[in-house]
Amino acid sequence: MKSFSDALQSIAVTLWVGGMWTIGFVVAPLLFARLPERVLAGLIAGKLFTLVAYIGIVCALVLLLFRVARFGAAALKQGNFWVVLLMLALVLIGEFGVQPVLESLKTQALPKEVMASIFRDRFDTWHGVASGLYVIESLLGLVLVVWQNRGLK
Repeated sequence: MKSFSDALQSIAVTLWVGGMWTIGFVVAPLLFARLPERVLAGLIAGKLFTLVAYIGIVCALVLLLFRVARFGAAALKQGNFWVVLLMLALVLIGEFGVQPVLESLKTQALPKEVMASIFRDRFDTWHGVASGLYVIESLLGLVLVVWQNRGLK
């Protein structure tokens, strides 16, 4: 039988990775497909991506703390620990490195919408970076889910 900490770790992985997949691969594309204004779709999607980033930060810290509490320094030798740490790094880079650049480009483009401004190419590039980070994080999340279900360290 799993302990409370095992259950909490499962909940954290489910919330984080499930939230990422749902927002990134279901909700955001649906917003852009169904809303008549891309700017509104982007605004809503951006808020949801920020929410899932903060959920990821909290879940990563929970997962790392439980792993260190259970295994001590031996946690540093486990793939699970490094996958979570890498996912956390990607979240932090995306939320506090790339997103401020995107917001700055939007602000600089005012009163125009960024996609109708001279900043479009830079915005596209940075948006591509953000998307790439998100896809890598999502794939690492898949590894985390599989490891969790197989009981691997």
